[in-house]
Amino acid sequence: MTGATARRVANVVLISAGVAAAYVVVTTPPLRRLALRGTEWWLGASVPVYLLYLAGRAWTESARPPVSPQLPR
Repeated sequence: MTGATARRVANVVLISAGVAAAYVVVTTPPLRRLALRGTEWWLGASVPVYLLYLAGRAWTESARPPVSPQLPR
């Protein structure tokens, strides 16, 4: 078996396993709820962090000095 054939067989096996796992998750209500909760948690955590990262990067690239609070004297 050549390397290209082995890679193709491995890809087919992985895709088949992924499709089978997705089918089981979609057709089993408790697993479906668990997958949806995990997706909500992941999006709820990663999207705001990414947006804050982009805002900080945009601020840095704009070459504006950071705003420092004015302390009362």
